[in-house]
Amino acid sequence: MIQGAGSNVGKSMIVAGLCRAARLRGLSVAPFKPQNMSNNAAVTVDGGEIGRAQAMQAMACGLQPHTDMNPVLLKPESEVGSQVIVQGKRVATVKARDYAALKPSLMAPVLDSFNRLRAAYDLVIVEGAGSPAEVNLRKGDIANMGFARTAGVPVVLVGDIDRGGVIAQMVGTKVVLAPSDEAMIKGFVINKFRGDPRLFDDGYRMIEAQTGWPGFGVLPYFPEAWRLPAEDALDIAGSPQTGGTKIACLTLSRIANFDDLDPLKAEPGVEVVMVGAGQTIPVDAALVIIPGSKSTRDDLSYLRAQGWDIDLLAHHRRGGRVLGVCGGYQMLGRSVADPEGIEGPAGETAGLGLLDVQTVMTGDKRVTRTQATHAATGLPMDAYEIHIGRTGGPDCARPFAHTSGGGEGAMSADGRVMGSYLHGMFTDDRFRAAFLAGLGIPAATRSHSAEVEATLDALAAHIEAHLDVAGLLALAR
Repeated sequence: MIQGAGSNVGKSMIVAGLCRAARLRGLSVAPFKPQNMSNNAAVTVDGGEIGRAQAMQAMACGLQPHTDMNPVLLKPESEVGSQVIVQGKRVATVKARDYAALKPSLMAPVLDSFNRLRAAYDLVIVEGAGSPAEVNLRKGDIANMGFARTAGVPVVLVGDIDRGGVIAQMVGTKVVLAPSDEAMIKGFVINKFRGDPRLFDDGYRMIEAQTGWPGFGVLPYFPEAWRLPAEDALDIAGSPQTGGTKIACLTLSRIANFDDLDPLKAEPGVEVVMVGAGQTIPVDAALVIIPGSKSTRDDLSYLRAQGWDIDLLAHHRRGGRVLGVCGGYQMLGRSVADPEGIEGPAGETAGLGLLDVQTVMTGDKRVTRTQATHAATGLPMDAYEIHIGRTGGPDCARPFAHTSGGGEGAMSADGRVMGSYLHGMFTDDRFRAAFLAGLGIPAATRSHSAEVEATLDALAAHIEAHLDVAGLLALAR
């Protein structure tokens, strides 16, 4: 089990790299995360949803994502409450203070999923959540030491040297842990080192001396990490290159499934700009994307607070195009109604009015993989849907795509405003190229999935070169 001395220390990336390294060594391997908190979700082969990081780790293992790989997923809907997904299905929405009472009942499905994976594969690599040093959350814990001790899984602690204070991270974790929890830790890894790792030799030995844990290596910063789907909203960034045709994306406060943008960021002729709070939408953007949101009405208010509604109208008047995906599609309509208070207080919020559609939130959540045909180009695309709410109105007569169920999404009469519930559409190379051509952007001849696979291979080689992988695998029980 890979646990972190803090949040965002690189646990997900290390697990993915170890999964691919183990697979290349001839082992059958599966990822597992008992509890995740993320609004970036993936639809599984068994029709549920899990954290996007576990879907990426499944790819590293050569597997289809399955709900057993992340049996508890928390999707924050507000500052104080989250939707609780258990083995792929929504079971409740609870306030943070009430989740502690729910946690003890979740260990059973967590162990149920873990035991199925353990029986099916040579190796299961587990990812913790946050840090075991958050000892105030230890009672009823299913994410870190509570799971490790119950399931008898040895732990390797990862520290992030890039943010500074890594010696204190590691030594401090040992100090605050109960002896029975600390005994589960069998070693440590230092992650995200920049420069000559030998410069940290003294610090590395100090950690070993102060903790009594052996080190499994210092892992240099992996510069190609941006090519892999990020799960944490803290990791959202635009394109690594500049100078291409600009596509602007609004960084909503409850942004969800933002990995929709990853294939666009990798296009050589595209510069994806993430528009943050207090920033204006670039006037030279060819396309503005309003992404998914876990709380559509709240994010509509957030969007207006940034003045983006005014920017969007000006962008449209200048001839620019707008694409709303999922929650972003709902925002483009005339209204979003939540009569039952499913996403928050019951009520109705005026939309942006760029599409003549209305949305009503319902308790029926749609979670499915979807095969669709883009209406404008006739090209097929593989996508997925995760949403509540039903959208209808005159502009739905001009659908964005066609599915086995009929028209999907909507377009404005001038064709410059588009809305769709389809996530992941840009991973399809032919569709992406045709869509970009419609913006006057010549797309490169490239396979996005092949690039991700090559990056996972490179990550595994990076880990093999710098960590004691054989020693790590020898810990497995």
